[in-house]
Amino acid sequence: MNRKHKIVIVSVIVVLLLFSYGFWQYKKPKPERISYNQFLHEVQQNHVEKVFLNQGETIEGILKDDTRFVTDNPRKEGLKEELLKADIIVDEMKDQEMLNQAISYVILIGATIIIFFIALKKSPQAQSKKSKVGMNLKPEEGVKVNFSDIAGNQEAVQSVEELIDFINNPEKYSKYGARMPRGVILYGPPGTGKTLLAKAIAGEAGVPFYAVSGSDFVQVYVGVGAARIRELFKRARQSEKCVIFIDEIDALGKKRDGGLDGGGNDERDQTLNALLAEMSGFNENQGIVVVAATNRLDTLDEALLRPGRFDRHIEIGLPDVKARLKILELHSKNKPIHEDVDLEKLAHQTVYFSGAQLENLMNEAAILAAKKGNGMIDQHDIDRAFYTVIAGYEKKDRSAISHMDRMITAYHESGHALITKLIAPENRVSKVTIIPSTKGAGGFSMNIPPNRMYYKKKDMENNIKIMLAGRCAEEIIFGKENITTGASNDLEKATEVLIDMVRRFGMTDSSGLLNYDVLYRNGIKQVQDNFIDEAKRSLDDLYANVKDLLVKKKTLLVAIAERLLDEETLDEAQLDQIIQNAA
Repeated sequence: MNRKHKIVIVSVIVVLLLFSYGFWQYKKPKPERISYNQFLHEVQQNHVEKVFLNQGETIEGILKDDTRFVTDNPRKEGLKEELLKADIIVDEMKDQEMLNQAISYVILIGATIIIFFIALKKSPQAQSKKSKVGMNLKPEEGVKVNFSDIAGNQEAVQSVEELIDFINNPEKYSKYGARMPRGVILYGPPGTGKTLLAKAIAGEAGVPFYAVSGSDFVQVYVGVGAARIRELFKRARQSEKCVIFIDEIDALGKKRDGGLDGGGNDERDQTLNALLAEMSGFNENQGIVVVAATNRLDTLDEALLRPGRFDRHIEIGLPDVKARLKILELHSKNKPIHEDVDLEKLAHQTVYFSGAQLENLMNEAAILAAKKGNGMIDQHDIDRAFYTVIAGYEKKDRSAISHMDRMITAYHESGHALITKLIAPENRVSKVTIIPSTKGAGGFSMNIPPNRMYYKKKDMENNIKIMLAGRCAEEIIFGKENITTGASNDLEKATEVLIDMVRRFGMTDSSGLLNYDVLYRNGIKQVQDNFIDEAKRSLDDLYANVKDLLVKKKTLLVAIAERLLDEETLDEAQLDQIIQNAA
């Protein structure tokens, strides 16, 4: 809506308000006309509350029952004195009603003018001016982060190393007709170091670092986000050489499919178009590189991902065991680590930990060690920190936990641990505990699978069986009518894995090799009932297999649970010993 349209709309509203007020005044009840003799009678009967003497031909007043009246005024002198003697309020303000109406009109018009100016101030043009001021576009100069601060993800580091040379020596590449990549997208799970890598590019190149978020450009008013994009790139060009980092770019760069009806979000589309236009308008050897980060590469618009916009797509994945060891060593540099701490063993235990989680683990261990005041971070601090990161802080007061609840938790966790050892011996069960945590967990069994590039169908089925083993152990020991809510998270994860097997990977016979996501995107939804039936049948079959196995190994299950009730926590060596002794 442009400014002209706003002025017309506000003007119409003003006219309607004034007309409505005038109509209301016209429709107000008129004073009742009475004779002068009746007026004198009401005065004598003490029925008159107030009289307005307008010094004209009429007298207006109000009776004590709030009735308004008007009568003739045959005499000009002496009436006021008589009324005052009768304890009647006399007001001699001339044209009182007209004055009240005038004041009301002034207030109404004044309020309308204020609304009018507020509407104009909120116009896109005004917002667009404010947007330049509202964003923090001051670059970070002299970034201290460099590649030595990044442990792991060496492939990603190597992929961006030549960008440093491109930024500092663009003429070197222009001789060969090479252009600098205009944009780099870093994608991967949260906490893997995407922001850190972008900062390291600027630090290594020694150029200013502009850091913004995709949400900074998402606005209600059409045109504001696009104006902010243009302002950002204008500032970047003034720096000549710099790194622009757009975190969470999926907030503004999602696919512009607009749904089945062809509609879309005008503001987001304009913002995305502005970004695409600005990136296309770079001088090829200008020394400006745009780095973006996202957790969902698949949701981004194809125009963003084509060559000439974001030329390189670099995955920043979860670190492998060697990378985890390097990250742990990096975050242990300035910490007093006791010689009994085995970082290599800890690296093997922390499968699926991101770099941020590993840093948090070492920080929690340092906090726990500082509380004790022993001067060193020992293995016990590391173990407690590991438990804290996984499940939360241990509950100190366990008096409210009944013996039956402890038994249920013990058999539940024993079921997970035992099935892991029986069907997936390559997995490690580093810890089993029934110590409750502040996050609501009654205990947990730490199942560590080996590092793999691909997962086989059998591996995924085994993972589902391990997740179902806790509920299954409860049913075998306590009966089907006494199963508990403790398996809710297990069932959620098992369902997710099974859905992926059926929907995405074509690993079941009845669903075949179809990818259900593609079917849904193309509006084919008739397969939904078959899909649910297939998933339910597969889950029931896997649960039955687990139940048969646990019934056969019930002696082992009881032995592990009783040991857990005595000691609360078992490590892998203790678990292996129990299985060997009971075999």
